[in-house]
Amino acid sequence: MFERKKSVLLFLAPGLAMLLIFYVIPFVGGIGYSVTDGTFQNAFVGLENYKRLWGNEMFLLGLRNTLELSAVCAPLLWGCALGLAAGLEEMKRKTALFRSCVLMPYLMPSSAMMLVWLLLFDYGGPVNRVVCALGMERVYWLEGAALRLPVILMFLWKNLGFSVVIFSAALAAVPVAVQEYARLDGAGFVTRMTRITLPLIAPSAFLVFVLAWINAFRIFKEVYFIAGAYPDYSVYTLQNYMNNMFARLDYQNVTAAAYSFAAIVLVLFGALFAVQKRASADLY
Repeated sequence: MFERKKSVLLFLAPGLAMLLIFYVIPFVGGIGYSVTDGTFQNAFVGLENYKRLWGNEMFLLGLRNTLELSAVCAPLLWGCALGLAAGLEEMKRKTALFRSCVLMPYLMPSSAMMLVWLLLFDYGGPVNRVVCALGMERVYWLEGAALRLPVILMFLWKNLGFSVVIFSAALAAVPVAVQEYARLDGAGFVTRMTRITLPLIAPSAFLVFVLAWINAFRIFKEVYFIAGAYPDYSVYTLQNYMNNMFARLDYQNVTAAAYSFAAIVLVLFGALFAVQKRASADLY
């Protein structure tokens, strides 16, 4: 057994080494930047950088927008992925081609996606033509508060396929006999999904939600591609703020913002895991 563990550690060593070098060490080393003044002497200032940061209006704006967008995108992605995966599972073999193509947006280069989205939501683009056909006025989708819709849709289109694949694998593991018994008892699709399927795939469903929430916290990429480094205030995210501070070489501000956000994320995910653990205990 000991020899087996040694061989496993040997295979894991390269990945663990890269994780340590590029993630753990920089994360720990950055604490020093967040509590110093950034001068040549690099004097210790304690929590002064954090106090200044939490009084910064742009930081608070970016934090609020990031939390709001993630609160919209994560549940929306989870629900769409579950519905799509359940629909594909119901149709079985008829969806083989669609199952093969569902990951294409996830694999596409982000720069190509940006061009497509800019064309779709242009003032004279296809989306506004549909809006006009419905008898409404055109919308400046790439300006102001309306910019949130293209950003959210781009996020969903990009990340939906990966979540669908996880849900599909979980749904395929649900015993067919259980579903057949439910059908014979007259249970409809919604009833089977809420009373049978979801309780059986609860661990996978929770995993998809966690991954969706993590990806939603990284929505800066979609915002940056569509609106640039200084977007409208409605989509100005925390990552926009940190990216701009990094461009100004204000490492103290960047690290203070990063650790503040990390603390918030740890609290949120800690609460989420506590809820999941309690729900699992009640379920089983």
